[in-house]
Amino acid sequence: MQDLVFIEGLKAKAVIGVYDWEKKIQQDLVFDLEMTHDNRVPAETDDLSKTLDYEAISNFILDFCAKKQFELIETLAEKLLIELADKFKLSTVTLTLRKPGAVPAASAVGVKIQRTF
Repeated sequence: MQDLVFIEGLKAKAVIGVYDWEKKIQQDLVFDLEMTHDNRVPAETDDLSKTLDYEAISNFILDFCAKKQFELIETLAEKLLIELADKFKLSTVTLTLRKPGAVPAASAVGVKIQRTF
């Protein structure tokens, strides 16, 4: 069994979409992440530097969304995971990315991807 560090319901604003009007506004996105990490060392040492710092990861995602612009949430998800894995030395990540309001009859639509680096 692998340990997981998770972030649920992280709300970010992003310029995302294929329509001209979408490229002029910020829209809400919601992120859930599950990241494998051996939590025994941080548990033994009580040392933040040995953890997956979920605050730093959350801030990275918020900054990424604020600075980048994509048409597809698939592109955003893939590029974000590549940068997250590199910066935070992640091995396996599951990312769920929701775009609430994209389909009026649905509470959200989105993608769920898992990558191993």
